[in-house]
Amino acid sequence: MSHILIIEDEEAIARLISLELQHEGYEVSCAADGRKGLNMALDEDFDLILLDLMLPSLNGIEVLRRLRQSKQTPVIILTARDQVMDKVVGLDIGANDYMTKPFATEELLARIRVNIRKVGVIQPEIIVANGLRVELSSRKVEYNGTEISLTKKEFDLLVYLLRNCNTVLSREKILDEVWGYDYYGNTNVVDVYVRYLRAKIDDIFDIKLICTVRGSGYMIRK
Repeated sequence: MSHILIIEDEEAIARLISLELQHEGYEVSCAADGRKGLNMALDEDFDLILLDLMLPSLNGIEVLRRLRQSKQTPVIILTARDQVMDKVVGLDIGANDYMTKPFATEELLARIRVNIRKVGVIQPEIIVANGLRVELSSRKVEYNGTEISLTKKEFDLLVYLLRNCNTVLSREKILDEVWGYDYYGNTNVVDVYVRYLRAKIDDIFDIKLICTVRGSGYMIRK
């Protein structure tokens, strides 16, 4: 049974979609704000996510952006915003499909079936660099065949650095992309988590994976 997450703050719409999906045999979970929806999407393995854009706490674009840092769960955006640029931004960030409200239930169900079927033929996204092998869907990290246990934030930071190999990333940029634009803590948290990664990777395997660029930030040279 496929499990679908609905992130929608309009209770009537969420309930209507939920009932239709349950009638079709899907397991359904709901979140009424962006932050709760993001946490659920990251903590659980859903087969598909239906995501509204105009959400309290954290808007849908930011939810999708953060989700794509670590997971490739299919996402269909459902929104009343029908401007072309809204669609372009959503698709560019990583949405799999886009539907504007109001929509026909039959079309939504068809698009859900298509996107869930695609998952069955797509291989897990894997990043391989400098002896590291990172599987995004399972959040599994290995160095030359030896598995490395990382916390969620350590994993997100490593993936961001690997996706930007050979690029110097400032602490501010890393903070925005990994911790989010609404994080108000000190940029020193980046240094702390780089030390955590070095302790678990560089020190144990006697390599120099993460380089410090004095006065600029950090980078991984591939």
